[in-house]
Amino acid sequence: MWDWRAIAPLGPCGHTEPPAGQPQAGCPRKFKAAIMRFWTACPAFSTIYFLFIIFVISTIFHCHQRLALVPAPWAHPARVVLAPKHLPREGVWTINSKGRLGNQMGQYATLYALAKMNGRPAFIPAQMHSMLAPIFKITLPVLHSTMASRILWQDYYLLDWMEEQYRHIPGENVRLMGYPCSWTFYHHLRDEILQEFTLHDHLRREAQWFLQQLQARRTRQATFVGVHVRRGDYVRVMPRVWKGVLADRSYLQQALDWFRARYHTTIFMVTSDDMAWCRQNINSSLGDVVFAGNGLQGSPAKDFALLIQCNHTIITIGTFGIWAAYLTGGNTIYLANFTLPNSPFHTVFKPKAAFLPEWVGIAADLG
Repeated sequence: MWDWRAIAPLGPCGHTEPPAGQPQAGCPRKFKAAIMRFWTACPAFSTIYFLFIIFVISTIFHCHQRLALVPAPWAHPARVVLAPKHLPREGVWTINSKGRLGNQMGQYATLYALAKMNGRPAFIPAQMHSMLAPIFKITLPVLHSTMASRILWQDYYLLDWMEEQYRHIPGENVRLMGYPCSWTFYHHLRDEILQEFTLHDHLRREAQWFLQQLQARRTRQATFVGVHVRRGDYVRVMPRVWKGVLADRSYLQQALDWFRARYHTTIFMVTSDDMAWCRQNINSSLGDVVFAGNGLQGSPAKDFALLIQCNHTIITIGTFGIWAAYLTGGNTIYLANFTLPNSPFHTVFKPKAAFLPEWVGIAADLG
């Protein structure tokens, strides 16, 4: 008789398989034993799950730490420096990020100009990127706060206007300090500064649409004049600290009349941080004054976009209005001589360095 073991094929366990109907007891027992040994050696499923959760949480935490201070980089792209290997060998220049929109525009433009003047690479703080990038198409790279804290900075304090020594600032890792906001720093780079402070398209389109709606109600081509009235904390600070005054009803009336005398059809677009005061003190009976936002205080970004889409500008005090006039071009009326001769304000502010020579000043009433 034939021995089936001599001709039967090998099974999956490495043994010959018996003919059909014969029991296969050895392989299942060994397979079950191998399974038992595997589960004995492996950690429990709950342990694996717990370790996976820890890994996910740790990854999210570290990503958040690196990106927390640079909001929505996918919406407002910027080159962000996170590690020392990404820093230039010749060192970096940055500037303090202080104040509101007008202050930080001045700091950005000053850093841009002085770094280029001194042949140094410029990086802005993450806080400044957070303020400016949602409004403007700025291009300077961002120095992440974690990276900035590891650099041994040489703080260099600036006056609010350009000085000759700023053309040769010593040091490698320099952090400019102060509240500079003067055309004397950057006016020679005006075209580049205008490019840096180009509005994002959605803000520009929204402002232009609003002005077009106003134009559609006129039969003649209108000349738009942006008006910015700064009050806020200056209502208290200007008389008590700086021995000065704010723009009053008389100044604004003179400023509006200056444009009315030169243009046939004017529309004055009023923005302010105190719209209630403006509605009470700006005469709108001629039908050529429009209070932005239906007379309610708007967002700084929308107000600024609206102002610089106008043809000309009327400003009172503050860097917000100065920047709006600088970017708009055209004619600018500003409040002049608004502090007493012995005011401490003169130690930090020079009118000739703040207002362009071609702008027209109307003296404040100091009485």
